[in-house]
Amino acid sequence: MSISGVETASLAANVSQNDSVGISVLKKALDIQEQSALKLIESIPQASGNSGQNINIKV
Repeated sequence: MSISGVETASLAANVSQNDSVGISVLKKALDIQEQSALKLIESIPQASGNSGQNINIKV
């Protein structure tokens, strides 16, 4: 068995582990972003029943 084969296998395992860590971090960031967006949407005040019915035009 050559040393380069062992190094390649080790490198491939390390890259795979780094990818899974990166994906986990990305998923957590997306979850936090989703929660923040929901809070912003919920903070928008609801329109009253008469808004948008009258147009005021001044010349």
